[in-house]
Amino acid sequence: MPEETKKFRRRAEARPDEVLDAALTVFVEKGFAATKVEEVARAAGVSKGLVYLYFPSKEALLEGIVKRALSPIAENAAQGLAHLDGDPREAITRLLTVMCRQLSDPAKLAVPKLVLSEVARFPGLAAMYRREVLDKVRPMLEALLARGVASGQLRPIDPEMAVRSVIGPVMAHLAMSELFDVRPADGLALDRLLKSHLDILFNGISEARP
Repeated sequence: MPEETKKFRRRAEARPDEVLDAALTVFVEKGFAATKVEEVARAAGVSKGLVYLYFPSKEALLEGIVKRALSPIAENAAQGLAHLDGDPREAITRLLTVMCRQLSDPAKLAVPKLVLSEVARFPGLAAMYRREVLDKVRPMLEALLARGVASGQLRPIDPEMAVRSVIGPVMAHLAMSELFDVRPADGLALDRLLKSHLDILFNGISEARP
């Protein structure tokens, strides 16, 4: 195969990622609602028609961003939870550590931040984020908690509600920091959040009684 043909093929294969990179940048700068597809095309250095060739709508662009950035993480986390035995607290610690590590990457943090900021105006985004992220992890985490209760490693809890206590504080922290601008003095501080959350989750906040 001629070298020029190879270069053209590599360039064509890279185009969808280049378009998604540009879309994420423009969405973050202007907001999803205010962004026009032609602005994404301009930022990507391609025609509007080429954007539509890969992504038929603005919503498809955002779905592509979520699938690329977060779906693989959710799928790997779900698989890990499904096959873990032993102390559920170790699995929870591992899951939350991976979540916080990924969210420490500004490019990955931008995706849930964007969804949180736009979801009230675009309910379809909530359904997409639930399908691509939450619905992959939540059932496996709920099953893990149920196994822990059944084995006696966890005290009797409601697994369906407990899932919210495991994941919820991370989402609430992101909302407070990135949407409401209520940040710790040292920034997003995901390492501190993780340490505090795991301590309270496993030990509670009440002083130990004799």
